[in-house]
Amino acid sequence: MPFLETTGGVRLFYHDWGAGRPVVFVHGWTIGADSWEYQTTFLASHGLRCVAYDQRGGGRSDQPWDGYDYDTLADDLATVMGKLDLWDVTLVGHSMGCAEIARYLSRHGSRRVAKTVLLAPTTPCLVKTPDNPDGVDRTIFYGMLDRLLSDRPRYLADIAPGFFGQGLPGCDVSPEMAQWGIDLAQKASLRASIELFRTNAEGDLRADMDAFTMPTLIIHGTADTTAPIELTARKTAAAIKDSRLTIYENAPHGLFLTHAERVNRDLLAFTQE
Repeated sequence: MPFLETTGGVRLFYHDWGAGRPVVFVHGWTIGADSWEYQTTFLASHGLRCVAYDQRGGGRSDQPWDGYDYDTLADDLATVMGKLDLWDVTLVGHSMGCAEIARYLSRHGSRRVAKTVLLAPTTPCLVKTPDNPDGVDRTIFYGMLDRLLSDRPRYLADIAPGFFGQGLPGCDVSPEMAQWGIDLAQKASLRASIELFRTNAEGDLRADMDAFTMPTLIIHGTADTTAPIELTARKTAAAIKDSRLTIYENAPHGLFLTHAERVNRDLLAFTQE
């Protein structure tokens, strides 16, 4: 299996499929590179090179004790970009993967990046603070973290219906796909799950938004209860000059799976512009 090694000696597993202009996928909290299989298979069959990697702590990558902050995660992305010598890249992120892209751009620059796509982003800032009064109160995050710490399998099973939009029009997700998503998240270590949760909940990426100087497509669902659109996508779009916000009605946080065909079409069209 292919691995890349970071400067700190952490091995990152990756897929590298297809040929053409590169598209690099950055997954969300704990779910790994395989969560992108519907996008990478489609785009690789349409003349693009698709790279997706397991973040540290999850999937087939190493599970170190530390390194789950945005700076280190951004440096891991830089390792993938540099060691595979990728240029003219379209970066595609989901959920907190969008925040990692933001930190990568502000920390490493945009010279390798042609375009970015943010799917259901958690940027720019989820937590409630004096200067972010409509954010989520920390006590809510602490309650979720307590549930994660006490019974991770049950916590993942409890959040799966919301992630996959159970009961929403057009979200006909099979029980098997929902279980597959839970199983992907279970591959991460408990330590990684906890620390990545904290990073996502507490992260403030507002200062990083200026680093998006390239064409940027933002896709978000109106039924996203994990990252409510008014708190995340609309603020992200307002912060990124000349970005494009595409709204999917009745789509949940996992819209790249529940609305895979539409997402794939939109991604392909954006890479071809």
